[in-house]
Amino acid sequence: MTVVTYRGVITRGEPHKPLTRGRKRDVGRNAAGRITTRHKGGGHKRLYRDIDFFYDKKNIPAKIESIEYDPNRTSFIALICYADGERRYVLAPRSLKPGDMMETREKGEVRVGNRMALKYLPVGTFVYNIELMPGGGAKFVRSAGAYAEVLSTDDGYTTLKMPSGEIRRVSERSYASIGAVSNEEHMLVSIGKAGRSRWLGIRPTVRGTAMNPVDHPHGGGEGRQGRGRRRNVSKWGKPTGGVRSRRKKKRSNAMIVMRRGGVK
Repeated sequence: MTVVTYRGVITRGEPHKPLTRGRKRDVGRNAAGRITTRHKGGGHKRLYRDIDFFYDKKNIPAKIESIEYDPNRTSFIALICYADGERRYVLAPRSLKPGDMMETREKGEVRVGNRMALKYLPVGTFVYNIELMPGGGAKFVRSAGAYAEVLSTDDGYTTLKMPSGEIRRVSERSYASIGAVSNEEHMLVSIGKAGRSRWLGIRPTVRGTAMNPVDHPHGGGEGRQGRGRRRNVSKWGKPTGGVRSRRKKKRSNAMIVMRRGGVK
């Protein structure tokens, strides 16, 4: 079992209370209460931190007050205080520490933590918290250690290389934060035991080959058996592993220059 080293990174234990609230988690269920994502449920109770993904306070400098842990996401969060006294939580980028300054401006200084329009960023800049549509709030590249790279800007669009390797275009008027998301060690963590998964709200996953034929296409047989078919499938008979599931008529397909894995 391994853990992330918080010493020297986290600077505050308790969250800023005015920016917290209770929240009932979906635990894999839809609005009708039916399970749509399996293996979710239970886990430790969490206090929700309101994170600002819109950054609608423009041209006002803000100071980093603390770097904190957030149980609802993989990255660390930063408590910032604007010059007018308002405090908000934002995703913390790497290398930023209390006392540093950050600002949201259409065309500003290219510095870690600052947020600006994509069209003003030089080629090769690492960005995170990227808007899909101008003014729509950060949607892309928000998990621990992630960053996208600016490849070019032309004809009203900025071309980005996403963390998955996908190359796609985004409106040059969309905003993005400069740098990479904090807590890059998250991907190195080994959960180590079943109980720790339950604390995180992850329920057990049973192999299809361990089930009966009535429960899974891979089930049945005396003793340990192979799946008995060429392609592995899900519990509902849908192919898994290497099968592309993206809809062919999805509207955003036109924005993708190259799929991850080098497929155009």
